[in-house]
Amino acid sequence: MLETVLAVVFLPFVGAALTPLVYRVLGERTAYYAAAVAAVCLGLVTRLYLTGAHGVAAVEWVPSLGVSLAFYVDGLALLISFLASGVGVLILTYSGGYMHGEPGQAKYYATLLAFMGSMLGVALAGDLFALFTFWELTSLSSFLLIGHYTSEADSQYAARKSMLITVAGGLFMLVGFLLLSWAGDTTLIAGEGSLTANAGGVIETLRTAGLFVPTLLLLAVGAATKSAQVPFHVWLPNAMEAPTPVSAFLHSATMVKAGVYLVGRFRPFFLSETAGGHGAAAAEAAAALVPEWTVVFATLGLVTMTVAAVLAVGSTDIKQLLAYSTASHLGLIVAAFGIANSYGAEGGAFHILNHASFKAALFLVAGIVAHEAGTRRIDRLSGLRHDLPVTAIVAAVASLSMAGVPPFNGFYSKELLFEATYEYAHEIGGLTWAFPVVAVLGSVFTFLYSIKFLSLFLGERDEALGHVHSPPLSMLAPPAVLAVVVGVVSLDPMIAVNAIVGEVYGSTVPGEAHSFTVGLPTALKPAVVMSAVTIGVGALAWPQYDRIHDGVRSALRGPVRADWWYDNAVAGLTALSKRVVPRVQNGLVRTYAAWVLVGASALAVGGYVAAGVELPALAVPAETTVAVSVVLAVAVVGAIAVTDAPSHVAGVLTLSILGFMVAVFYVLADAPDLALTQLTVETLVLVIFLLVLDRLPAWYGETDRLTAVRDAAVAGAVGLTVAGTVLVSTAASPDTIAEGLIARAGLPPGEHVGLFTDYGGGQNIVNVILVDLRAFDTMGEISVVAMAALSVLTLIRMRERGEAQ
Repeated sequence: MLETVLAVVFLPFVGAALTPLVYRVLGERTAYYAAAVAAVCLGLVTRLYLTGAHGVAAVEWVPSLGVSLAFYVDGLALLISFLASGVGVLILTYSGGYMHGEPGQAKYYATLLAFMGSMLGVALAGDLFALFTFWELTSLSSFLLIGHYTSEADSQYAARKSMLITVAGGLFMLVGFLLLSWAGDTTLIAGEGSLTANAGGVIETLRTAGLFVPTLLLLAVGAATKSAQVPFHVWLPNAMEAPTPVSAFLHSATMVKAGVYLVGRFRPFFLSETAGGHGAAAAEAAAALVPEWTVVFATLGLVTMTVAAVLAVGSTDIKQLLAYSTASHLGLIVAAFGIANSYGAEGGAFHILNHASFKAALFLVAGIVAHEAGTRRIDRLSGLRHDLPVTAIVAAVASLSMAGVPPFNGFYSKELLFEATYEYAHEIGGLTWAFPVVAVLGSVFTFLYSIKFLSLFLGERDEALGHVHSPPLSMLAPPAVLAVVVGVVSLDPMIAVNAIVGEVYGSTVPGEAHSFTVGLPTALKPAVVMSAVTIGVGALAWPQYDRIHDGVRSALRGPVRADWWYDNAVAGLTALSKRVVPRVQNGLVRTYAAWVLVGASALAVGGYVAAGVELPALAVPAETTVAVSVVLAVAVVGAIAVTDAPSHVAGVLTLSILGFMVAVFYVLADAPDLALTQLTVETLVLVIFLLVLDRLPAWYGETDRLTAVRDAAVAGAVGLTVAGTVLVSTAASPDTIAEGLIARAGLPPGEHVGLFTDYGGGQNIVNVILVDLRAFDTMGEISVVAMAALSVLTLIRMRERGEAQ
């Protein structure tokens, strides 16, 4: 299994590395080479599925830290892998027609393959650090794809926005991962000995430390930023500046699914204190034991589902409409996973598949419309069924599925969300009744914008469009395949449940997972009434769509728009940096030294405080002699004299007193070798200082009082930090290595030969320490000497040739 998983993850990266060479040979047909790479990955994922391979497969990554490159295969991982590779084949094939004549195709296909590999890594990652690595690779590759048109200002803006939001969210997630690995003493996510397997103890550790809610929120930020949940949804509409195949791939079937994948992957961990299931017992247990999960994710998902649906109704561009609808449907999945009962897990698992199939098809339809009609403006498009009959059929199937109209597949997963919210509210009561109400409200707006997209192909044709060309087969076949998938699942949803969705459901519930069935309702239940209300209210509101659209757009002004907050925050930070940078980067070494020293001191002191380090009690050692006391007293006098020196030369000379006193102290401590080294270094530094100062003014003038106070404060802080560090570091007893070396050093010749010969390769203790135990230190010293020798040799040669120095 390990070899197959490694091939699935890393083959796209190999394909990406070879793409520039392939493009020189194949040109625009490189699209089909990339599609072939994706097809091989799809075949390997299928092999994992058919062989029933499940569990952990790992190779060592950083053995010294106990970090391995671990992968985990289960239903959820397989579904996301199927979407990344399967939709990847269709998107890359579609690109063969869509990207005809477009610039930067070699970079485009290489980046798209690298993104596919990153997404496969996210899906199959079984280790926190591996998950974070591939997670950030998706952000990096999507940045390049969104900003494909590098000369366009809107493309640059969209790429920067997506990078800033998703990478920042990933850093929050990383902190959450570090807390989880600390509490669980492992980085494995699932499987034997993993966080999920030992969830009870890990959660207890987090709760005892007061870190359970912070960890949950940190992971929620990571998921929300990647899956464009409110208020981080602002990057997704701008990302539509990317080529349409990128939008279809990244923003419907793969990248944005990473966030909901994260929620699904950690759902069993955070809900481990319950057993899942239906009924009052499960819901009450979830509310009593882990209310935080439902409060965070159910609220986040339902708010996003509704807000994004309203924004989709206010859209004027077909890709913008689909972008907001993507955020809305991702909110549906997050909300379903957030409800702590089995209906929620079923709905979330099923809608991952349903949304990927109909939304990818709709994005490709939008690409066909924009490519052939020459516009994406909704108010300029109508009656396209006359020119694009096959595309119209695909749009009808996918739009009705997105609307949640029975019997299309989107209806079944939305019905499960309705059941989850109603069941939870019925058992818990109180404010949880807002869940089903908001779910219905968001679904009404979903119905409206879905029918609006379908209306592009209905009605009378707008003659202003001119001639609309038929798309090439390479552009028409991929959305048609996706429409067939939607149709098959719509006709018999149990095909999908038995094939993969049931396993996905099992991956997202704690404990044993039960089987479930999905189909058209045969009895009047609350969820059926909620669906009927959704379609009925949507049908009644449809004639007023234009008025609702205008009302939404008129309300989106100023602080109501999330973009207003983003743009002003970025502009404010930019203006602040312009004011701060001249003060920090003022060209004065004194200022730079102050910032560096203060930062180093703050980090050191902060580390001591965090570790709970206490300063040892001060006491005069019993073995202190009069000579040592005199040396220390002279050193103190020299230090005071430095602060009152009338010039730089006098300051250097008085400072050297300290260095020479240290050398004398080494002599008194029976360390003549150290004393000799100290004298040599001190003398050399003194001479160099004097030579440099000979070329500089004796004094630079008076400093203002504020600068003097700042320098005194910095010097005091650094001095106290160094003094505290010395006290802390010398308070402990000598380590056993030093004791062992000293003990063996005094043995008669020959008796310690075995030890040092076996472990250090030498018979002299000093040589062994310098060459073996301090190998890197010695190598650094040799490197410095070598560079100095080369510099001196270069200067001599230049002087002999009479060149300017």
